[in-house]
Amino acid sequence: MQPESDHPHHRPLLALGLRLAAAFVLAALLACVKLASDKGIHLAEIMFWRQLPTIPILFGWFALRGRLDVLATRRTGSHLRRSGFGLVGMAMNFGAATLLPLAVATTLNYSSAIFAVLLSALILREPTGVWRWSAVALGFAGVVLIAQPWGGELPLFGAAIALGAALMIALISVQLRDLGRTEHPFTIVFYFSLFSVPVLALAMPFIGKAHAPEEWLLLLACGVIGLLGQVLLTAALRYGAVANVIVMDYSGLIWATLFGWLVFTSLPPVSFWFGAPLVVGAGLLIAWREHRLGLARRALMEPKEA
Repeated sequence: MQPESDHPHHRPLLALGLRLAAAFVLAALLACVKLASDKGIHLAEIMFWRQLPTIPILFGWFALRGRLDVLATRRTGSHLRRSGFGLVGMAMNFGAATLLPLAVATTLNYSSAIFAVLLSALILREPTGVWRWSAVALGFAGVVLIAQPWGGELPLFGAAIALGAALMIALISVQLRDLGRTEHPFTIVFYFSLFSVPVLALAMPFIGKAHAPEEWLLLLACGVIGLLGQVLLTAALRYGAVANVIVMDYSGLIWATLFGWLVFTSLPPVSFWFGAPLVVGAGLLIAWREHRLGLARRALMEPKEA
């Protein structure tokens, strides 16, 4: 497998900055989704309006610039698979935000770093040592403390949906990393919407309804903010490794807690404050280990002085 530092688009600092911005934008998106759901808008309709604006915005942008060639692709099958996983992941991610406090849903999503280690070992055949396996164990201990499957303050169904979303995030991250080797970030985002909107449109005759002006503004915000977040997320994975950039996601916990407090006047339960540090610590341990391994690989590749 090609070393990460040899990746044609490898720019780690840019990747970290893009992922940091994505964390804030995606926290704002989940707040909008939760607000829309609280107003009685169906989850599938929220997803439809989240996806629809992407198609004309990106197409118009590249048409005006005379760069429609950017949207050309020879990997239609890969885009279809990514769209299928993306729809499932979006439904779970949005569903978790409507069922749980924002900070809890966000923290459980952080277990995607743990799933990323597992998927890297199983799919990419990357060697996984004691440090990363220890981080996996630590992270799952935190998840158990937060979810409290024996009975706690949180709905177990909501916690299960959030963990499913985390698994999908990790799986999609691997797909995006593969697509990013040949595709422009906007191309990936465009085809995700292009293939998912017709599927969501099938449900609209049954769930679509008239909305008040403030509800339309919320749906428009979901579309625009979601597009921005998807572009930032996809671009980050174009320029950096999955396990390296995921560390910046943890800044989203600050914004999710703030949005939950200011917008929904809710704070996570007591169990959250015990489990969240373990989940975050596991992700940081994975990121630290990946950084150390990256330094070791680069040291071996550097020419030795005579």
